[in-house]
Amino acid sequence: MDHRDDFTFARLSDLKLPVTIRISQLEGIRKPRSFTEILENPDLKYHGVQSSTLSDLYVICQLIADNKPLTIPFRTSFKAFKNAYIWNEWITFPIRYCDLPLSAQITFTVWDIAGPRSAAPVGGTTLRLFGKKWTLRRGKHRTLLWPGIEADGSVDSATPSKISGATDEMGRLEKLVKKYERGDLVKSEWLDKLTFRKMEEIHAAETQKSENLFLYIDLPRFDFPVIFSEPDTLANPASTLVLPPPSLPPPPQTPIQPATTSFASDNAHLWSIIDPEIARENPVEDKHRRLVRSHRSGPYDRELKPNAKDRDNIGEILNYAPSQSLSPEEKDLIWKFRFHLARDKRGLTKFLKAVTWRDPSEVKQAVEELLPQWTEIDMDDALELLGPGTVDSRVRAFAVRQLSRADDDELFLYLLQLVQALKFESAATDQRSSRSATNAISYDDSGLTDFLVLRGVQNAWLGNRLYWYLMVEVALEDKVISKMYGRVVFKFMNKLLEVENGSDRRELLRRQGQLVETLAKRARELRTSKDGTGKKKERLQALLADPKSNLSSMAPLPLPLNARIEIIGIIPEKSSVFKSAMYPLLLYFQCSDGSEYPVIFKDGDDMRQDQLVLQMFTLMDRLLRQENLDLKLTPYTVLATGLMQGMAQFVPSKTIAAIVSEFGNVQTFLRANYPDEGSVGTWGIEPGVIDTFVRSCAGYCVVTYLLGVGDRHLDNLLVAPDGHFFHVDFGYILGRDPKPFPPAVKVCKEMVDGMGGTQSAHYMRFKSFCFTAFTILRKSANLILNLVALMVDANIPDINKHRDVHEQIQEKFRLDLTEEEAIKHFEMLLNETSYFTVMLDRIHDLTQQYWRN
Repeated sequence: MDHRDDFTFARLSDLKLPVTIRISQLEGIRKPRSFTEILENPDLKYHGVQSSTLSDLYVICQLIADNKPLTIPFRTSFKAFKNAYIWNEWITFPIRYCDLPLSAQITFTVWDIAGPRSAAPVGGTTLRLFGKKWTLRRGKHRTLLWPGIEADGSVDSATPSKISGATDEMGRLEKLVKKYERGDLVKSEWLDKLTFRKMEEIHAAETQKSENLFLYIDLPRFDFPVIFSEPDTLANPASTLVLPPPSLPPPPQTPIQPATTSFASDNAHLWSIIDPEIARENPVEDKHRRLVRSHRSGPYDRELKPNAKDRDNIGEILNYAPSQSLSPEEKDLIWKFRFHLARDKRGLTKFLKAVTWRDPSEVKQAVEELLPQWTEIDMDDALELLGPGTVDSRVRAFAVRQLSRADDDELFLYLLQLVQALKFESAATDQRSSRSATNAISYDDSGLTDFLVLRGVQNAWLGNRLYWYLMVEVALEDKVISKMYGRVVFKFMNKLLEVENGSDRRELLRRQGQLVETLAKRARELRTSKDGTGKKKERLQALLADPKSNLSSMAPLPLPLNARIEIIGIIPEKSSVFKSAMYPLLLYFQCSDGSEYPVIFKDGDDMRQDQLVLQMFTLMDRLLRQENLDLKLTPYTVLATGLMQGMAQFVPSKTIAAIVSEFGNVQTFLRANYPDEGSVGTWGIEPGVIDTFVRSCAGYCVVTYLLGVGDRHLDNLLVAPDGHFFHVDFGYILGRDPKPFPPAVKVCKEMVDGMGGTQSAHYMRFKSFCFTAFTILRKSANLILNLVALMVDANIPDINKHRDVHEQIQEKFRLDLTEEEAIKHFEMLLNETSYFTVMLDRIHDLTQQYWRN
């Protein structure tokens, strides 16, 4: 069968034929240039549109997917036009239908002569080969020609073949003709003739008054719909592919014709097809929900109380992790006892998940009636309500009111995430203009911005950190988000003028910015210079000592890293440069109280991930102390002052690698700094130092395990002379690690030897501290999960790589286990030893020793 004669494919083998299209004709009136335009540009008189006869137009088409060409451009042959631009020319591309990716599209550009050996585009259009429901387009298509430009083949094309929502009369009639050709409309011979005659009259009239040009394209008509399907389906014949239509086309895959293709070669009765609508809500279930809930909206609902079985089921639902969705049955159960749950502070987040937000009556009852009478909720639930999943501003405002109960110290712990939550406020504001006025959801301002500004103005220490968090977001490449944060900074700076000494605080913030900018400039100069580390150190000290730099001596200024520390200058002779890739600066600040505050300043490195990790360590330390467990975590402070710069508190200490190289083991190092010859059971070391070492080892083992900190080796495990053990360098989190088979809990042999070995009493205390800390932090899992989830749009490398941050960290808590089972699980992880990792650590140590020498 010659497919060019019938232009209808009926066989499965036709999907293996090359893609074929027919360029039919160009319709519309091409208006010649005006005399004024020709006078301004005389070359226009050579354009074909100025000719009294039809000019020699030609079409260039090309198959493109994912911004990459799949074929070379094809051009129509020369044709002398008489009364209309009609090509009726077949184009065959060197690619088969079965090899087309979902994002495949064809670009068409109509060209006209523009003088000797030159051409000008009449217009261009881009036709997607697959429709919204993943079906291959077929039949005749009327594509809009965008005047004067070539067709754009990018994913978000600037020359789409149709403008969504814009349908003229001719476009409406042509849709009806397609339905008629498919057999969707009843045929009546005598009436059809009259209808088509009338349509021709309408078509002529529309062509005369329309200013648009349309290029008609014919695509093959298959006997059955050809639906795009994932290739993975072929490997699993018994499963049905369930995927929602993507916003962006996925990588190239294969179109399959389900009506004539069996995926189960071993069983002819098994079929697996894709249903593009399966992700949508079942209308039958939706009607059932509305009918059931309509009977539960009366006064009787207020007195409903769950029985023992329902109470157990509700209790189980309330213990779900924040990311766990509810089944329809669970949603109905929560909705049924919603008035009873209003007295339970844990129930609000689950109740809001049970609300059908597209149902105005449910939204009104939930937000206007139940929400105001709900009991006060915990901070972890308030933070969850400020996440991207909450759109209604009244719910977000309720969460903001709950946050107002937090004191400044507690708010400081959440401040980084609350600044990120402003992005979701902006998203809600943007959606307000695009939503229907009849929608029951409110998109007004929730007041989070005003709340943060007010608390920042009331507390100078809190306001200082808020300012720097905002300034980092202002520096983002995303101009929309950057401007939004710029408006918040503007509001904050103006609000400062309304309080006492507000002008002085603004001046201090300005001076802090100047200090950071100066230090960043000097650090960049030293980093890019080809001098050795010794020469860099000399240059740094000379720059700091130079009176013109105003760095060795300055008026009292709150340190950006910690506004509670007031500095009056930098001590040049104590400052230095570290020998590492970015050559960070070690700066000793002179404080106004006579003390010194050492700081590491780094330029050229993104410190926002370290800032997040240490903020979470600080939060976990507070949670443990609230339960009277002091594990001596005392995390050092890190502040990102820009996208690629920041400062960190310097803690005098040595890496375990350096301790082993210089002292042999940790105990000898501690004994050299805090000897106690009369001590019993602490090997001549002060008992308090050993206790600090054991507690801090336990604390860091647990917190680094929960955040999945990777790339642990003896050069980023440090011990201070007083026994404080801590980690540095958090370039890998959430389970990422450059080394294969890393242990879940990092306990190196040197740490265990420092406690006296696995049989010592100190090691037993270490394990006991680990189990207690793990148990305590599991109780606050929701708070930790919600804080990390608020950072998903913070452009932090490892957070971006793991959009499912809830699942990544939730897995560590093992909330599915009882407390005893969880302790046994952690003990098993603690006892695991990765000999491969031990070998890699040894190789790393040898490498570092080579470079040091």
